[in-house]
Amino acid sequence: MERLVEGAAASRGGSRAEIRNQTVTRVVRTINERDAYLLRTPYGWVWGRRRRGAGTQEREGPHVGTPSTGGADLETLGRVVGRVRSNIERVIEGKPDVVTSALVVLLAEGHLLIEDVPGVGKTMLSKALARSIDCSVRRIQFTPDLLPSDVTGVSVFNQNTREFEFRPGGVFANIVVGDEINRASPKTQSALLECMEERQVTVDNMTYQLESPFMVIATQNPIEMEGTYALPEAQRDRFMARVSVGYPVEAAELAMLDSHTGSNPLDDLEPVTDAGEVQKLTAIVGQVYVSPAVQRYAVALTSATRRSEELTLGASPRATLHLVRAAKAMAAIQGRDYVLPDDVHTLTRPVLAHRLLPSVEAAMSGRSTTAILDGVVAGVPVPEGNRA
Repeated sequence: MERLVEGAAASRGGSRAEIRNQTVTRVVRTINERDAYLLRTPYGWVWGRRRRGAGTQEREGPHVGTPSTGGADLETLGRVVGRVRSNIERVIEGKPDVVTSALVVLLAEGHLLIEDVPGVGKTMLSKALARSIDCSVRRIQFTPDLLPSDVTGVSVFNQNTREFEFRPGGVFANIVVGDEINRASPKTQSALLECMEERQVTVDNMTYQLESPFMVIATQNPIEMEGTYALPEAQRDRFMARVSVGYPVEAAELAMLDSHTGSNPLDDLEPVTDAGEVQKLTAIVGQVYVSPAVQRYAVALTSATRRSEELTLGASPRATLHLVRAAKAMAAIQGRDYVLPDDVHTLTRPVLAHRLLPSVEAAMSGRSTTAILDGVVAGVPVPEGNRA
């Protein structure tokens, strides 16, 4: 509003008071004609259109100059996410934050890396998420003798037709579970690069499109290094987020004994949604609004990692894109059609930490990438006031 008054006063030469009254009159007339509302938030002015129901008025919004998702769409997303969450929590006890991170990556159309010690449920989490969706699922057990063609597919000569036929590999599915991904050779790991970024596979000069939605959920063990190959930076950068399951609390571990000793709860899981509905949810997430102030905040965070003297490798532009996409999914899960700086701040660890490389001095002093990232994030001012 203030910017409108300043601009009009400069162009017309009138007093600020006169221009302010004229501007307010035009805004009020527009609001009345469109049956809308105007709301001032700490992040800027937002407007929305009222939806009339039986004697009541509900607000749809907020909007800031662009179309946004409707309340009904967000309600649908919330119901589906709630069903998937309940399904996963039947298998994974006491880890709501980890489940939320997995759902955020799913709705943001990213890939998830689960890294933790053995026996905490990394594979169980990935399989529970996969079985909650009625779609094609394939599991690839990464071993030292696994070949790239086992992942992408191979052309086989058919003796009957005298032609080569393409046999799809393990990545041709909606959800691909890659267990112990760091046990495969770098040559085999690189077979995932194209499909994770471009959703396609190229074999013998032929390109094959992958089904949508497409998500890779990979697990790895950071403790046991014998017979493993560290993921290269290009591979890690393609994972939207990295999460650690961690050890359960005592109460959750006791509940696990009751539910897991008699039978495997994975065997009882039934799909609660399907691939088509997941595509609709990702479209809803794509319409969530991100203000210019929040966009600048995300860019400032990743840029700060590149300037840090404690890091030899900072966050890439892809990391910025992943951070904003994940923040949009987080906002939608929480029932909002706009992103807050808190959404971006909350996701900095899972989205950025695994992409960073500490300097030799920082590594020798025992500083972890997570601790360095926390310091970098603390030094970036959070947007406040009317900056949107």
